[in-house]
Amino acid sequence: MTKAEMILDKEYVIGTVDPRLYGSFIEHVGRAVYGGIYEPSHQEANEQGFRKDVMALVQELGVPIIRYPGGNFVSGYEWEDGVGPVAARKRRLDLAWGALETNEVGTNEFAAWAQNVGAEVMMAVNLGTRGPADARNLIEYCNHPGGTYWSDLRKSHGYEAPHKFKTWCLGNEMDGPWQIGHKTADEYGRTALETAKLMKWVDPSIELVACGSSMRDMPTFGEWEATVLDHTYDQVDYLSLHTYYGNRKDDTASFVAKTLEMDDYIHSVIAVCDYMKAKKRSKKQMMLSFDEWNVWYHSAAADQQLERWTIAPPQIEDIYTLEDAIVVGCMIISLLKHADRIRMACIAQLVNVIAPIMTANNGIAWRQTIFYPYLHASMYGRGVSLKPIIRSPKYDCKQFTDVPCLESAAVYDEESEQLTIFAVNRDLTEALDVEADLRQFAGYQIAEHLVLTNPDPKARNTASDPLNVTPHAASGSELRDGRLHISLPKLSWNVIRLKKI
Repeated sequence: MTKAEMILDKEYVIGTVDPRLYGSFIEHVGRAVYGGIYEPSHQEANEQGFRKDVMALVQELGVPIIRYPGGNFVSGYEWEDGVGPVAARKRRLDLAWGALETNEVGTNEFAAWAQNVGAEVMMAVNLGTRGPADARNLIEYCNHPGGTYWSDLRKSHGYEAPHKFKTWCLGNEMDGPWQIGHKTADEYGRTALETAKLMKWVDPSIELVACGSSMRDMPTFGEWEATVLDHTYDQVDYLSLHTYYGNRKDDTASFVAKTLEMDDYIHSVIAVCDYMKAKKRSKKQMMLSFDEWNVWYHSAAADQQLERWTIAPPQIEDIYTLEDAIVVGCMIISLLKHADRIRMACIAQLVNVIAPIMTANNGIAWRQTIFYPYLHASMYGRGVSLKPIIRSPKYDCKQFTDVPCLESAAVYDEESEQLTIFAVNRDLTEALDVEADLRQFAGYQIAEHLVLTNPDPKARNTASDPLNVTPHAASGSELRDGRLHISLPKLSWNVIRLKKI
């Protein structure tokens, strides 16, 4: 067993954790909507056709905000297709994903579903094939109380009260050549600026997210952020980041270290934002929205075999492993380590499509391995993020050197007098003995130590074995004289909860 040390102090505050850090994403792709949240033929469907068993799992996660309707889908989406009488709605070719979109579920239905699960909606507008005028019409339809063409049209569709969507994304991944309506940074920056102006003239209370780079490896990364912010800095409130990780080479030691890249990515984007703040002599600090993040690679080969122009194909359905859950836990820790600048984040996605929740058509819904780190963070990661001082053994692997075996974040809720430590042991072969100095938390006792691990790093939860990988209570943890002693099993996600007695 190797050893690590940690110091936690109430004064080492990174920032207050915005609850929206634990957001998610539903796009019209694959079975995320049709066969995921919506399946009228299912025995658990409510009067609107939404699956109650899926709703219960979403509520269990406590998802505070959900991005909708895309994603790549939004760049070709005409929102008018998804409102009004369902029988009159048009079927469209979805060029982004090569599927057939029925438009049975649209803006109003999703707003009602989100309200039922207790989540806000992060709405995205189409800046691919459309522009400022269409975005203006959409926000008038959604947010204006009444007395105008678009707001009265919403009322005629059966939604008297405005939806009051607060957060809006100005397009999606517009730097990507795969995107419908792909733009240069200057083209997008100008369009985003004019769209932002019109939308805020309609509703000054909204917050806007401008597109950052689709990923850190984009050839325009850095330059894209600077150019877009040069246009939009005064009008937008957030800049977006997206990243996905995978283990295509079956190199687990490198895979679980991928968040070292995530940390560097975040630091780089913050540096560009602060450069633009200085350049513009602005008093405003640009915040970040990490509105797409997850593990994504298992389904790549299967997706090549899918037939085009079908309704809700089983697309991008990664079945996750224990090691995937470890990476998701590390990604959550990276978000918490930057809680002062990352105010919103969306695990992509929520149901079926690279998701913590899976369903079988007309069958059960179950929790994937990645469900659990996300659940624990959402449940217990509310308060202020503290900066742990860590001394950890390290290892080298094919992609990285000096990888800390211990990855950790801590969240302190002063009001409820609770401290939660999230900890990952990346070591593939040995348990990690951790001693944490908690003398600033006098009177606290261990309430719970949860562990997610499995002897097989490739262990999964499936429809036939949905409880194969689940958390369990650990034994042997001890807090004595302000010193916490815990043992983290090899390749494990851990949640140590402490309360004042």
